[in-house]
Amino acid sequence: MIIRRVVGKSMEPKLVPGHLLLATRLFRHVHPGQVIVLKHDGKEKVKRVERIDNDKFFVIGDNLPASTDSRHFGWITKDQIIGRVFWPLHLPK
Repeated sequence: MIIRRVVGKSMEPKLVPGHLLLATRLFRHVHPGQVIVLKHDGKEKVKRVERIDNDKFFVIGDNLPASTDSRHFGWITKDQIIGRVFWPLHLPK
């Protein structure tokens, strides 16, 4: 299990800075609409899968003006996916 805190506004309004996410490394498939944690350029990012084509994934943020995503860095591969988010948790600061 992976626990990550949302940083930045790219997934607003569903996920806001400070929210905690639970993700699993144990997944077979990722489908459009699912939220994932991925690694790109040495940074972890939380994005939503928009399209899949031949085991490549086009990911976007829910808040397009605030998101750096596949529109900027292109398609990602499955080995860049760290986990599939299955639960956002919000804990008081």
